[in-house]
Amino acid sequence: MHNTTDTFDRLAAEREHYTRRHWYYYRDLQRLMQYLIPKNARVIELGCGIGTVISALSQQQKTGIDLSPAMIERAAKKDASTTYLVDDAQNLRHSESYDYVLLLDTINSLRDVQEALSQVRVKLCHDRTRIVITFYNFLWEPLLRLARLLRIATPLPKQSWFSRYDVRSLLHLANFEVVTEGERLLLPVYIPLISAFFNSFLAHLPLIRRLCLVQYVVARPRPFSRKEYSVSIVVPARNEAGNLRRVLSELPEFGLKQEIIFVEGHSTDDTWQVIQEIAAQSHGKRTVKALQQDGKGKADAVRKGFDAATHDILMILDADLTVAPEDLPKFYEAIALGVGEFINGSRLVYPIEKEAMQLLNMFANKTFGMLFSFLLGQRVKDTLCGTKVLLRTDYEHIAANRSYFGDFDPFGDFDLLFGASKLNLAIVDVPVRYRERSYGSTNIQRFRHGVLLLQMFLFAARKMKFRS
Repeated sequence: MHNTTDTFDRLAAEREHYTRRHWYYYRDLQRLMQYLIPKNARVIELGCGIGTVISALSQQQKTGIDLSPAMIERAAKKDASTTYLVDDAQNLRHSESYDYVLLLDTINSLRDVQEALSQVRVKLCHDRTRIVITFYNFLWEPLLRLARLLRIATPLPKQSWFSRYDVRSLLHLANFEVVTEGERLLLPVYIPLISAFFNSFLAHLPLIRRLCLVQYVVARPRPFSRKEYSVSIVVPARNEAGNLRRVLSELPEFGLKQEIIFVEGHSTDDTWQVIQEIAAQSHGKRTVKALQQDGKGKADAVRKGFDAATHDILMILDADLTVAPEDLPKFYEAIALGVGEFINGSRLVYPIEKEAMQLLNMFANKTFGMLFSFLLGQRVKDTLCGTKVLLRTDYEHIAANRSYFGDFDPFGDFDLLFGASKLNLAIVDVPVRYRERSYGSTNIQRFRHGVLLLQMFLFAARKMKFRS
């Protein structure tokens, strides 16, 4: 360690020169962190150097750690908004939990990455922490070696080079699991117009993106134990009078306690009357709430129900009951065991009942599943399954950050999925059996809604992938 410290101390005087020279690279790294990290998060960066990235972040509570006293001295002189500490990532003395732990271009210089990650897991993480790692693509090794030899890039000690598989394996050994990952910078220097085209568009295309200089991974600690929660189940209902009594008769008891929230949406049958009758009856330990929409559409109904919910976990159960209430305990267990943080139903695994989904709908669902998986950076097989489950605290964060995407989604599915992705929540699919309707007809207008989905994909692509 002593020799490494001396090396970085000697480099401290030159570091500012190189960060100014490569401003385009560091600006992109700053923008990525601002996108990934919520505004109210507590952040720590290990290997912060002279504070180039962490000093530029807008979060209020920031800590920078580096093993080089000279680096930390320079960082502290130019940035009073961050707490800077001298410490070693592989032998941490500092012990305090953070929401986000950053290792930005740091693991390439570490002697023992697994030990550093294990230290982070024990000393800096709570059960909802996210760790963000950026590292150089090994395909760039010859070019970077040459750049350092010519002193175009910062002359660093001997580096390690990692594939994405290597980083995943190291995280797994340190008891983390990957939430999402991606690539940045196909062209890491600024050339007017050309750089924007390469890095905002080409760098996100399949195959080509594998050539980018920077790779990044966002991971979370693997849970140690199971937790019990109370549950709020929101049932949007429009012209579903014949199904509503089955909700309570078919719904198993699970969780510490349950509340069922029916949200009626301008029905032309007696849906509202049936809901009121159900709410007036006693249901033992369960409570039932009856609400009516002010606005229109399922998204509005879900938001109204979620806003009225008082329990820990929020669930959506469509009143058509094409997804059986008996499946909801599977979603609960996924949250309780910490397997995932946003649990999404998938109707595209088990055989589907004959009239439940037409062939054109099946093709569209699979196509949009692939398209939106590309945007989210996590595999989501069936984006349009109505059953979605998350913690109420996570929903509150999604709602608070809704302005990033705007009110663009009449269905509600993508508002939640995109919000969960923006918060780096672990999205997990739970396969369900998709049943035929026993009452009423679908509210889906296939072609009009298909055009809407394509518009939402293009809108979200600009906000999530092809952003400058």
